Amino acid sequence: MSGDLPEYYFRVRENGAAVFRVDTGNRQRRIDMDQIAVANIRNGEIRPQGNRELSEGDLDQIRSWMAERRDILAARDLDDIRRAIDHLNLTAQWAQSKAEPEELEAITDELLLAMHDLRSVLVRKKADRLQEQSDG
Repeated sequence: MSGDLPEYYFRVRENGAAVFRVDTGNRQRRIDMDQIAVANIRNGEIRPQGNRELSEGDLDQIRSWMAERRDILAARDLDDIRRAIDHLNLTAQWAQSKAEPEELEAITDELLLAMHDLRSVLVRKKADRLQEQSDG
């Protein structure tokens, strides 16, 4: 393990992270991690743990991590959508060339409803954007 550990460790949770201060400056040369806060990226809240008061440096590091984490999650969302497009294309190819009639019967209605729902949302959102452009 590297001797240059970061000052903070962020244990990712569903809505953000538990924030720990990393300490290696003890006699036993152990790594101690002391939880100092919980960060919620959905609402931007940073809650100190226990009776702690977070320094401006602590808050700056946590806010920086939160901004970076939001960017990572946004990029993942777009990547997931691009993968969904690939899956739709692969599904079309499967339906056309490999699917057995009973397999198509098992998924057709569910897939058609999901695609109809998606199409409705995309058409409405596109119309909203076009309307905003013509108004602006």
